[in-house]
Amino acid sequence: MIRSIASFLGLPFLSRALGFLFLAAGFVQVVYDGARSIANNTLRITTVSELLFALFKDKASALQVSIEGVAPWLWKVLVLPLTLAPAAALALLVGAALLWLGQPSREPIGFAMRT
Repeated sequence: MIRSIASFLGLPFLSRALGFLFLAAGFVQVVYDGARSIANNTLRITTVSELLFALFKDKASALQVSIEGVAPWLWKVLVLPLTLAPAAALALLVGAALLWLGQPSREPIGFAMRT
């Protein structure tokens, strides 16, 4: 029943669409990091924190302050390791997970359907 409600609301479509967008963003980030690495003659990998600071300059530091105000352990245990991860790898993983969640249900094997 939950699957039919989710299917009616279009959530599998939304999940697949967001998954493809995240996969495309991850691929673009890999190309960008590759071009930067070639230009600098060293390996350059963009982390999530660098990407957040580039996109949201003022709000990125306010995010850290607000999370540490609510739960200081949450910043050190969960958020800080995620911000140090490569942005391309995180985007590719999130995209793959969203595509996996949005896949249609499979037909059972071995059942004869007669109408």
